[in-house]
Amino acid sequence: MPTPQKIEIIDNLTQKFQASPGIYFTRYTGMNVGQATELRKQFRENAVSYLISKNTLTKIAATNAGFEDKLNDIIQGQIGIAYSSEDPTAPARVIRNFEKDNKDALEVVGLVFEGEIFSAEKYKELANLPTRDVLLAKFASAINQPMSKLASTLSGAMSKLTGVLTNLKENKS
Repeated sequence: MPTPQKIEIIDNLTQKFQASPGIYFTRYTGMNVGQATELRKQFRENAVSYLISKNTLTKIAATNAGFEDKLNDIIQGQIGIAYSSEDPTAPARVIRNFEKDNKDALEVVGLVFEGEIFSAEKYKELANLPTRDVLLAKFASAINQPMSKLASTLSGAMSKLTGVLTNLKENKS
């Protein structure tokens, strides 16, 4: 008989699976308390949530979210779930940075990105993507550059025309 606490956990996980564009499943076997505290701190600083729940509850929530039995191979052993509702690549960057200092403490076993299920290797590609803010800055710069070049070209042409007209005026006087 399901308890109200378990039903609440399943509902919460189902909502997270449906709302989060990036969900990373990690195996934390071998991680000590200090490493776990540091990892959670890094996740908080980057607006990433990290939770650990029973695998049976996680599998039920995944099924309720529409993944059916597709995540059953991933959800085995000691699994922690990292997700972000803002930036789907933020968990990948945090995990990559954490792994630099803590070898063999955390392992990505699979991920769901924009509704598609990927193997663990995909997270490294996602970790190397620039942040959303950097991409927006590059986009704005790319849009602004042709206008800036046009303005400087027109300004140079106008300056030359003004110089020629000034010389003509002085020569006529």
